[in-house]
Amino acid sequence: MIAIRTDRLILRRFRPDDAADLFAYLHRPRARCFLSSRLDTPADAEAEAGRRASDDEHVAVCLTGSGRLIGDLFCLPEPPDTFSVGWNFNATYGGAGYAHEAAAALFGHLFSERQARRLYAYVEEDNAASHRLCATLGMRLEGLFREFISFVDDDQGNPIFENTMQYAILRREWAERSARG
Repeated sequence: MIAIRTDRLILRRFRPDDAADLFAYLHRPRARCFLSSRLDTPADAEAEAGRRASDDEHVAVCLTGSGRLIGDLFCLPEPPDTFSVGWNFNATYGGAGYAHEAAAALFGHLFSERQARRLYAYVEEDNAASHRLCATLGMRLEGLFREFISFVDDDQGNPIFENTMQYAILRREWAERSARG
């Protein structure tokens, strides 16, 4: 992946030296959907940063001035022209619009450079911040999947299933939105 620059951010491929910043937000993931990505030790973070450095599915989101990793995006291709997208940011940097700025830049890249026709995202029903982000990106709510997936078990080891929303946007919808400014 080539680096994408915005006013405040650089979106780039992960590097092994991102491990400490990756550990800062993945040792205690905020959203349950990232519990399977939890990093227990700095060594785990080093291995994960190295793994992510070898693929184009995970995109490091860094501050322009310091180069500090503040979160990541993912874009999983589904041939021929669809991508599943998502985001995970360090809570320390929340509320500053970084997730929107990064996701909008990635969406533009996927539609123009990778010729995506459709992008979609799954969002847990209780993740209000991600619902707002999807809306501000122009994604439309496509559906509610009741008891769709489980990320945690109850005290007896039974899965607790969660409701999940699906949002999506088409390239033509993104282009129309971009043309309006």
